[in-house]
Amino acid sequence: MNYHLFQIVNAGAGRSDFVDDFFEWSAVWLIYVLAATAAIPVLTHLRHGRAALMRVVASLGLTFAVGQAVAALSTEVRPFQTHPVHQLIPHDAGASLPSDHATAAFAVAFAVGAFLSRRWGVGLSVIATVIGFARVWTGVHYPGDILAGALIAAATVATIGVVGRVYDRRTSRRPDTTA
Repeated sequence: MNYHLFQIVNAGAGRSDFVDDFFEWSAVWLIYVLAATAAIPVLTHLRHGRAALMRVVASLGLTFAVGQAVAALSTEVRPFQTHPVHQLIPHDAGASLPSDHATAAFAVAFAVGAFLSRRWGVGLSVIATVIGFARVWTGVHYPGDILAGALIAAATVATIGVVGRVYDRRTSRRPDTTA
């Protein structure tokens, strides 16, 4: 199923220079646009409290750690290593699952959406989806690699959200001893 979906998406590659150029650029550079765009709600919320920002940072750190652990355990290699593909961007051989680009992009999008601004989170999620699709279009990832990155990001952001709420409840019950 994963390879079949890959074939459907990657089959469009190589037919239009304009479309290929867009997805090549998106697969490599759009992650930087996402990061710069995410800086807007982050900077906006600097003066509103550090708890939300700390949760964003914790989400990114946990997502990175889990993504690296999954990659270390994965035996899935990149599509171009085992199948004929339309590979539009250069990439080293190696583990394919999960996509680092997709994992990072979805982690930023979901963390911003969960802890800072739903509106910005939705917009960043659209950008993350384009990045993920572009990684498949250009022949360096399977759709499952992208889905795995999104699921890891969602799970880690949700975990930080739950831990943050538990922390908030516990600290709000403590008596004020600053008097």
